[in-house]
Amino acid sequence: MIDLASVELGKKAAAAMALSFVDSGMVVGLGSGSTATFFIRLLSEKINNSGLRVSCVPTSSVTERLAKSLKITLTTLDKVHSVDLTVDGTDEFDPNLNLIKGGGGALLQEKIVAKASRHIVVITDSSKESFYLGGYDLPVEVVRFGANFTKNVIYEILRNLGYTNFTVQYRRTNDQEKFVTDEGHFIFDLSLKSIIDVEELNNSLIACTGVVETGLFLGMADTIIVGNSDGSCKLIGASKI
Repeated sequence: MIDLASVELGKKAAAAMALSFVDSGMVVGLGSGSTATFFIRLLSEKINNSGLRVSCVPTSSVTERLAKSLKITLTTLDKVHSVDLTVDGTDEFDPNLNLIKGGGGALLQEKIVAKASRHIVVITDSSKESFYLGGYDLPVEVVRFGANFTKNVIYEILRNLGYTNFTVQYRRTNDQEKFVTDEGHFIFDLSLKSIIDVEELNNSLIACTGVVETGLFLGMADTIIVGNSDGSCKLIGASKI
């Protein structure tokens, strides 16, 4: 059983270490989700206490509201064109620094900002580390028009790739309504248990008409910081920008 208190301490430790990658004058991408929230709050404290000057690009409406409430200066990709550093969490990562993201429903914006970033730091705790991706459900964002048809095509794709005993489910809100992303799309959560070939799966899903994006972030992370409950961290990948 996962010790939730230890997980939270690990997230905080990773978020604190990620601050060392931030310098004045940077454009910083702000991730979404519980781990990214720790970083955003710590970043706000550093801005207020040390005079750090940054402009930030939020990856979701939730992150945008939080950053505004903390008086963090925000900008958009349309204004800056590129991002120096993005700090975000992950739902799962493997030894090759591949990720599954999108548990919070912001995978499309997160991937757009990631693509625009010169360096990506992923902050997480040890419970998210896996030898093979797939232990966490894979989110797939789809357009609402013909979503049931798209769902059936995804089933066929998975069967053709050799997957068995999998499920493809609409993501639901607490009220059991279909979850709608910031961009007005639906999300299917694919329960696969283990992904056979991440590149093959990602390419096959992206080629499906109606699929907007997947939660597979392949070869995008430069640094992963794994926080531990004692405040220590393990750094995987590049130690500096």
